[in-house]
Amino acid sequence: MANITLSDFRKSYGSQEVIHGLDLDIADGEFVTLVGPSGCGKSTLLRMIAGLEDISAGELTFDGTRVNDMGPAERKIAMVFQSYALYPHMSVRRNLSFGLENLSMPRPEIEARVLAAARLLDIEPYLDRRPKALSGGQRQRVAIGRAIVRNPKVFLFDEPLSNLDAKLRVQTRAEITKLHRQLATTMIYVTHDQVEAMTMSQKIVVLNAGRIEQVGRPLDLFERPANLFVAGFIGSPRMNLFEGRMTGTDPLTVTTDETGPVIIRGAAEPVAEGTKVQLGIRPSHMRRDPEGPMTLTIDQVESMGHETFVYGKVNDLETILHVAGHLSAEPGETMRIALDPDHLHVFLGQDGRALKRVTS
Repeated sequence: MANITLSDFRKSYGSQEVIHGLDLDIADGEFVTLVGPSGCGKSTLLRMIAGLEDISAGELTFDGTRVNDMGPAERKIAMVFQSYALYPHMSVRRNLSFGLENLSMPRPEIEARVLAAARLLDIEPYLDRRPKALSGGQRQRVAIGRAIVRNPKVFLFDEPLSNLDAKLRVQTRAEITKLHRQLATTMIYVTHDQVEAMTMSQKIVVLNAGRIEQVGRPLDLFERPANLFVAGFIGSPRMNLFEGRMTGTDPLTVTTDETGPVIIRGAAEPVAEGTKVQLGIRPSHMRRDPEGPMTLTIDQVESMGHETFVYGKVNDLETILHVAGHLSAEPGETMRIALDPDHLHVFLGQDGRALKRVTS
């Protein structure tokens, strides 16, 4: 296990800088997920931590020791990739043991580690099979097992579930989370899937164009996004946003064409009257209300049985409503909706930073 610290961490290809002076602390035994859109630098950052990419500037430490110039083996990391990268001509047992054999580890130690990993991952019955005889989920477990047998200080996962179907993704997601609880080893996980990030992580790092937008616990990012980028990236479906202005300061009031005047509770900073803002609210924090101030004209209804997503327009602005259970509604119908006043978000300025709120 290891504490990992990134200080003014940078990566350049020639004159083009792609990782811009990141600072990040990862605690011993923590499960941290790097998320962001394609091209944001999350896989590059992971490979730099692994030692597969040079660090252009800054410092990387494991337990206080500088590891910038160490190779992957010296850093005692193990990496699991999107592709399983198994040896097709070897049995599962040999796939697990091959790396240890190359280290000239004693045979009894190798066999003990292989058997322990196989039991942990429930692949013991498949030890004598070759990869082609395994399902996708079983192959991914073998790839994870190959990392486990090395007893690394840090596990690095680079979108390991992307090649699995939906059912296997859910199953393997749960297995990796359980594995982290059992091993209590530092894990850094890269994904573009925010569901994976929200359900697996103790901490999420949101990246955008090689910069960190926000770091925090999953629900903190969902409930208190630092800016418009995080608000738009975390949460599915997306947050509803309405352009408006500050029309009152005591109490703080935002008015938009769609919502009318809305009082903002818990503001921790003054905002001048007339300031342009964006008012945000998540689809699950809106509700049907016959007396509600907004009229939603329905375009599409997606019913999952246990929940329903209603897509429509308020004053020609696309708006999404999320309700529990099944909702009978048809395109072209209208419904009155209201906002939950305790879950409103206000974003200011060109950078879209969130209005500072009183923390409880």
